Amino acid sequence: AAAEVAAAEAAAAAEAEAEAAAAAAAKAELEAAAAAEKETRRLELEAAAEVAAAELVAAAAAEAAAAAEAAAAEKETRRLELAAAAAAA
Repeated sequence: AAAEVAAAEAAAAAEAEAEAAAAAAAKAELEAAAAAEKETRRLELEAAAEVAAAELVAAAAAEAAAAAEAAAAEKETRRLELAAAAAAA
């Protein structure tokens, strides 16, 4: 009987250890998933920042192009004014 009790206690202890190991594995899995989610979020934010930077560069380029176009139009207007003044003289 004592041997049966000892065997039952050993089985119960082994079962408790197995449950603790399963709980630890589940916790580790959750922590890994949380870390992966955090890294994914970081990468998404990094990508969004890169897109925003590219949009700023594109906007600056468009602004520079518009300024160059305005300068060219102003130069052409001045040329036409001078031509008109020369024709009137």
